[in-house]
Amino acid sequence: MQCPHCQTKLLPRNPAPTVDIIIEIAGGIVFIQRKNPPHGWALPGGFVDYGESLEDAARREALEETGLKVELLKQLHTYSDPKRDARQHTISTVFIAKAEGSPQGGDDACCAQIFKDGEFPPLVFDHARIVDDYLSHNP
Repeated sequence: MQCPHCQTKLLPRNPAPTVDIIIEIAGGIVFIQRKNPPHGWALPGGFVDYGESLEDAARREALEETGLKVELLKQLHTYSDPKRDARQHTISTVFIAKAEGSPQGGDDACCAQIFKDGEFPPLVFDHARIVDDYLSHNP
């Protein structure tokens, strides 16, 4: 795509679709510690690949980052605040899932750990809001 006036190559500026997964396991939720900026704790998740459904992306990201095969239970909500990720405008669809086993960090996660309600670590992005929404919908 080129500018009709100056012929400069233009890149489309569209939000990037992402998924985040709240994995319920052993009475808690799985969080990952990120290897890449922004560093910190987060819900497992990532970018949707071209040709991939949101559901397949959620299962793939959960497996890559936690080593867990998840069963998706339902969608929680879609988050679209342009400021939710300082790197670029993303739109994230959040899934609630369940799994069994012991999470192990992989891919771009240093580690994966189960946290119980009230013991959650400080979270990056808008993940604290997502977890608050989850808790208010799933008391």
